[in-house]
Amino acid sequence: MSTSTYVMRPLAAMISCILYVQHTYADQVVQLTPIVSTAEKGNTANGLVVVLDPKQPTQPMPSVDGAAYLQSIMGFNAVKSAGMVNSDITFRGMFGSRIKVLSDNSENLGACGGRMDAPTSYISPERFDQMTVIKGPETVRFANPGSAATVLFDSKPVTFNDGQFYKGQVSTVMGSFGRLDHNVDVAVGDQQYYARLNANRSVSNDYVDGAGKTVHANWEKWNTDLALGWRPTEHTWLEATAGKANGQVAYAGRGMDGTLFARDHLGLRFQQTYINDVIEKIDLQLNYNFNDHVMDNYGLRPLNKNMAMASNVARKTLNERMEITAHVSDWTVLTGLDHQYNSHNKRGTRFYKQLPRQKDMSFESYGIFAEASHALSEQQKVVIGTRVDAVDVKDFRVATQRFNQKRSQTLPSGFIRLESEFPALNTKTYIGVGHVQRMPDYWEIFSPSLGNGRQDVFNAVKAEKTTQLDLGYQYQGQRLNHWASAYAGYVQDFILTQYGTATNAMNVNAKIAGGEFGVGYKFTPHIQTDVSAMYAWGENTTQNRALPQIAPLEARVNLRYVADQYSVGALWRVVAAQHRYSQKQGNIVGYDLGPSQGFATVSLNSAYRWNNGVTLALGIDNVFDRTYSEHLNKLGNANVGFSGTDQVDNIGRNYWARVEFKF
Repeated sequence: MSTSTYVMRPLAAMISCILYVQHTYADQVVQLTPIVSTAEKGNTANGLVVVLDPKQPTQPMPSVDGAAYLQSIMGFNAVKSAGMVNSDITFRGMFGSRIKVLSDNSENLGACGGRMDAPTSYISPERFDQMTVIKGPETVRFANPGSAATVLFDSKPVTFNDGQFYKGQVSTVMGSFGRLDHNVDVAVGDQQYYARLNANRSVSNDYVDGAGKTVHANWEKWNTDLALGWRPTEHTWLEATAGKANGQVAYAGRGMDGTLFARDHLGLRFQQTYINDVIEKIDLQLNYNFNDHVMDNYGLRPLNKNMAMASNVARKTLNERMEITAHVSDWTVLTGLDHQYNSHNKRGTRFYKQLPRQKDMSFESYGIFAEASHALSEQQKVVIGTRVDAVDVKDFRVATQRFNQKRSQTLPSGFIRLESEFPALNTKTYIGVGHVQRMPDYWEIFSPSLGNGRQDVFNAVKAEKTTQLDLGYQYQGQRLNHWASAYAGYVQDFILTQYGTATNAMNVNAKIAGGEFGVGYKFTPHIQTDVSAMYAWGENTTQNRALPQIAPLEARVNLRYVADQYSVGALWRVVAAQHRYSQKQGNIVGYDLGPSQGFATVSLNSAYRWNNGVTLALGIDNVFDRTYSEHLNKLGNANVGFSGTDQVDNIGRNYWARVEFKF
């Protein structure tokens, strides 16, 4: 019996039960018109913040992981190694720890020295209830804040109405090239107690690009998470969580594949609200994550005449935080403390299981923060935040014992922002200035062989300092809506990677600017269109050349027909050529190869709701089977059928269907 058959039989039984439940209780559920998400919606806070439902299907094909999902949002791109999984996101041309990615306010850091298991690779979007993007350095609530953006994947407490004892959502995605996903999110309980299970599995074979070439890009991934909650009163919430995950992913753009992506998670959260007239809420969290990752060149590809190689790396991360929401005079204040400890170890050779793990790094930070808002008038408010992180990083490698093996730094961050609302004009605006100082991350001081030309990389690479202006607006009319968010910044000691005979992490000074824009219009109550665009620019002012690894100008045009029970849409994605590049410079995952060509693709989608809980979505991505590659992409590896001098092309024409059941 095949794996797919083994999984589909119990799933079919579950679907049958759910269909019966839907028929019996359909009148108790209310759902909006089904729509496949193709454009940025849900801007709040005047266009600065994007809030989306990660359970909603997206086009391109419904997402496997956090990186695939975020690419549907304007401003995000990803460095691809091949396929639709385990890419590494960029936002406004910024990469790595400049983007803070959190799941339930907790950071889960990958272990691979080449970011084969980027933090987003451990995030399954449908597990969460809400996804939030805060653009720029405009929040200080989380440890070691991101200078480019903060991304929050959040689960909410489970609540039941009187007489309700269960709820949930089940979905299945089927697509070209053997793509098959199962997602289950079910909860049982009452108004005081609940148990919630999230489980998913995704598999896919190698895909075929527009030219008919098979690309080494198969995968199998699964996640299981259990939450046990207790709400003794309306204002008290206690939840314990535990999770496990694993998988394997083939990479056309790397010399090895990922054959183990194990994740273990434990968490505890306590929240008390409406304590007194001053303190509105106390939120306490403790989270532990352990990631165990194996890469090799023989498990998912032919060894041929190459020597068998393997590497096993692991990282454990402990996050603790306390946040208090209070009202002091006319101010609303969010203040608190947080602590993070993470350590990294590795072992090598094909027989790594017989070797002890060797610890090579530990990172520890203590932070204190306060973020406050104050209404200046009925139309304006000011938001201000400040934060200090005390960071200690230790290097345990034997080869570096002749150097100083500990770095300790105190890093301040802060911002101030004015938000305005003009009801007569249906417009909201914001303008803010933020500053973030960032300690070099593991990939910037442990993966390169040189740092600013010195062998002592650990001590040679300086902390990065970003000062950025953010501004934007949002207009919402009856038929017309539009929004824009823009930024301009200066980065002192920007950390970039120079490739050549040695990999060198170096500090340069840089200027950055760009923004995102969107406009939507309703021609009739049923016919809608929206156009969105994004552009990022960066200049290395130290070397008078472009900043590397910045995606070109991109626009998306969507036309949709929406009725009560169904919608039909077309998405046109247009990407310009990129002529601003810096050859052999980039980040730890990729570097600029030269200029890239523009391209355009057309995709189609539709969605239909049979009743208040059963929805079918269909899509065709890359309808005309175009052959194209992204500017942010890796060269194909010769061991899996590539020349080693050409980039990996994206997937060709791709059919998919998604069935969702809510109860």
